[in-house]
Amino acid sequence: MCFAPQIDRIGPVDQGRRENNCCSFRLRGFLLSLSLYQSGFQSMAADTSSAEGLVENGSSLQSIRYKRGSLQLLDQRKLPLETTYMDIRDSADGWSAIRDMVVRGAPAIAVAGALSLAVEVSNLETSNATSEYAASYLANKLDYLVSSRPTAVNLSDAATKLKEVISKAAATSSDPIAVFQAYIEAAELMLKDDVASNKAIGSYGAIFLQHQLGDSKRLSILTHCNTGSLATAGYGTALGVIRELHGGGVLERAYCTETRPFNQGSRLTAFELVHDNIPATLITDSAAAALMKAGRINAIIVGADRVAANGDTANKIGTYSLAVLAFHHHIPFYVAAPLTSIDLALSSGQDIVIEERSAKELLHSRGGLGEQVAASGISVWNPAFDVTPACMISGIITEKGVITKKGSDTFDIKGFVLKATGNS
Repeated sequence: MCFAPQIDRIGPVDQGRRENNCCSFRLRGFLLSLSLYQSGFQSMAADTSSAEGLVENGSSLQSIRYKRGSLQLLDQRKLPLETTYMDIRDSADGWSAIRDMVVRGAPAIAVAGALSLAVEVSNLETSNATSEYAASYLANKLDYLVSSRPTAVNLSDAATKLKEVISKAAATSSDPIAVFQAYIEAAELMLKDDVASNKAIGSYGAIFLQHQLGDSKRLSILTHCNTGSLATAGYGTALGVIRELHGGGVLERAYCTETRPFNQGSRLTAFELVHDNIPATLITDSAAAALMKAGRINAIIVGADRVAANGDTANKIGTYSLAVLAFHHHIPFYVAAPLTSIDLALSSGQDIVIEERSAKELLHSRGGLGEQVAASGISVWNPAFDVTPACMISGIITEKGVITKKGSDTFDIKGFVLKATGNS
């Protein structure tokens, strides 16, 4: 049995007394103005450009470019050396982009998948169709998209919610166009809501960490993989917390792992940190233990692809290793993820399906895109994710507050979710 450091909960469910101690991190308004999107949507960049082509309004990196009937995804496999946007014309293009990791990060996968289908149906011929046909067509396409990467729960959660929208629309109208229109509007709302959710995660996380680590005036944080603007519709989850700490003037330094074998840390997180002028240092995955032993970090924050009802968390391979190291060195270990990453249907992490990826990602450089670096004939085990047990996690930072154990050894995630969503 293991016990992560005990901490209190902060959030709308149980926030009260904490707010006065955290005035330096006022919640800055969780709903982001659509003007950010509109300016980006109406000035589509060329398919290939310099790294500056990622910057919208001089501030935000943009991995998803969308206007009704058109979707472009940044090919993240080519960063940081080349900026290429791929046109996504339909759900088949979306499926391939997700599977091939053109787009990655659980929140971004969900948004990109939903929008790929929105683009498809916006250009679809609907003559002689019925609302029942439209509903069936959309539901089947959503099931197909979910099969692209099974570990990330956000996509399947989005599909479930979108199917509810489709069913309601089909039940109230015989016009297939009305069903398709309802779907398109719901998918577009996901894009807006993801940014708002990320901003909330960043604010709650920064408040909470400043309170919990109050003895340290400036904090150094280690993160893994990429959980920023490139992994979401904007701002980020774990990296969003780091952005908020930096904005509040209390971040000493961010450390990011290279995140083998696809190097999301060295290629993407480092790229975002440099772009935002956040003091940051890149380390090899194998240097994390030495960094902790040297006393150079105050906390670890990672993202999540799926969180089980007991708090067990599936995330990028190597996350569990960091949690074990953090436990040994008595360093708090946090997960930052939206409520859509929580799967209450799974009792524990043992039920999480772990995707295994191509051997080529290990046998060749650049995550399988470069030259061969390993001996021919060697067998390969290449799981994309691992599961960190809840007992090693100090808290789960969400857009509704921070889920903690409140003096016990376990999380009450279901209770938190029900209260936060008003269903208790």
